[in-house]
Amino acid sequence: MASLREPTPRPSGAEQRCCHVGDPGGHQSGAGSCSPGAGLPALIAALAYCYLRDRLSKEDALLEAARINNVSEVKRLLEEGTDVNARHKLGWTALMVAAISRHSSVVKALLTANADPNLGDDFSNVYEIAKEKGLHSLEVLVTREDDFNNRLNVRANFKGCTALHYAVLADDYLTVKLLLDAGANPLQKNEMGHTPLDYAREGEVMNLLRASEAKFQEEQRRREVEERRRFPLEQRLKEHIIGQENAIATVGAAIRRKENGWYDEEHPLVFLFLGSSGIGKTELAKQTAKYIHKDIKKGFIRLDMSEFQERHEVAKFIGSPPGYVGHEEGGQLTKKLRQCPNAVVLFDEVDKAHPDVLTIMLQLFDEGRLTDGKGKTIDCKDAIFIMTSNVASEEIAQHALQLRQEAMEMSKKRIAENLEDVQMTDKITISKQFKEKVIRPILKAHFRRDEFLGRINEIVYFLPFCHSELIQLVNKELNFWAKKAKARHNITLQWDREVMDVLADGYNLHYGARSIKHEVERRVVNQLAAAYEQELLPRGCTLRIIVEDSDKQLLKTTEGSSPSTEKSKVPTLRLEIVEKDRKARKLEIQAPLNPKNITYFL
Repeated sequence: MASLREPTPRPSGAEQRCCHVGDPGGHQSGAGSCSPGAGLPALIAALAYCYLRDRLSKEDALLEAARINNVSEVKRLLEEGTDVNARHKLGWTALMVAAISRHSSVVKALLTANADPNLGDDFSNVYEIAKEKGLHSLEVLVTREDDFNNRLNVRANFKGCTALHYAVLADDYLTVKLLLDAGANPLQKNEMGHTPLDYAREGEVMNLLRASEAKFQEEQRRREVEERRRFPLEQRLKEHIIGQENAIATVGAAIRRKENGWYDEEHPLVFLFLGSSGIGKTELAKQTAKYIHKDIKKGFIRLDMSEFQERHEVAKFIGSPPGYVGHEEGGQLTKKLRQCPNAVVLFDEVDKAHPDVLTIMLQLFDEGRLTDGKGKTIDCKDAIFIMTSNVASEEIAQHALQLRQEAMEMSKKRIAENLEDVQMTDKITISKQFKEKVIRPILKAHFRRDEFLGRINEIVYFLPFCHSELIQLVNKELNFWAKKAKARHNITLQWDREVMDVLADGYNLHYGARSIKHEVERRVVNQLAAAYEQELLPRGCTLRIIVEDSDKQLLKTTEGSSPSTEKSKVPTLRLEIVEKDRKARKLEIQAPLNPKNITYFL
């Protein structure tokens, strides 16, 4: 029995590595070929299928019909509404069964019923599946051979193999062509990282795959260009990130240069994000990774640099040298970069890293490669490296607030016609002089290396939120809790602009959007939780958040009351139930015990 090992540059022997050889001459006897004595076994199999058909579910019956090449039964089951992409309990689909069995007629029928040719097999190998499912390995082996194919190596890893992979292993030109015409991706890799071409034998199947790969790449490139033109990166990022238009524009321009080939291929793209905490730096990195990579789990690598503050922790970064503990495990960065060399790598809070770690990062940024503890070199010139830092965040925030104030004063002098004209001045740009005279010396004093700063392509500045952006943040957070209230308790939550203004006042310059999140939790969600606990919220009711002691009410001071006393009041948020006749009733929520009023006995 041959074994399925990793494909070599000579893929002509791939099938020999995956399947048993059918005859001494090395030619494979396909599953669809018949010998003179094959009539009786086929008849027995048909009779057995007729006996079991009524005992099987429709999905199992479809898998079995695909295996024995019963085209009419496949069509009947599909007409009855059987899920064409249903999986066997061990992970494969009917299309994969038909492909490995060389049943091109069944493949055609399944594809006509919209079977997905790009689904990957969930079956890895006999022993892993037995452990995962809690079954005996012999039971898994027999099931794999009886229900799928008995000519595949039991030790090989087939996870992620598509119907096209299996059709290539079976060396079935007609099935391969049917799958490619139906949209099968010839570049799709299995879990071992191999495309169908890696398993093709020399001949017409290999030639067809090569031509299809080139055609698919060209079509994919054209689709991506068209999609980027219709839906630019900046537009996608703005859907997830509030404010920070200058930061989004800077990152978008750099990514566009890279995507269209207008970049230095010898060096990776390096960003430094500067600004206060909770202002969108990490989220922008995540959304950039999601735009570039479909699989963000592999395409986005995040390292918290506070874990690399000591000199000896460099080993965690690239791996321990030979003879040291953890040598076989590899480094946190090198191990992930080897899996995805063009990943988006986030070095969070880089200012906390040890200088020796910065030395390794300098090599990474300068040469686009990294040598791990085992001496292996990883080429990552296509990667994008993003560093975040709170260095100079106070200076940036204060400068931005000063610019906004100056712009506001100028707008007032021009006697703005309405509020929108004034808000337009929220869009400010940090001057080049401020960057060179203030920010650059601070960065140089902290990192102590001109060459390190010199390798950064773009320093991106994140500014504090203006009032209109704070309103968007509050609205987003309230919508989040409104959806939860509706989904969990069938409660409808309502609020108005005045509520958002009150919550926006809870913004803290140093904590960014997180301060808004905490403000909503403290002033709104706490009340909702207390009211629910006290059974004041009927299921299906409508709740409205209102403002008491607001600035509007303070203008109407009642007789006998002191204006100074009224003005000292802080606007409070209350909940009220909207009745069916649209009348509102305030909820009398009993305040939980204040920790400040608790007496502790020792």
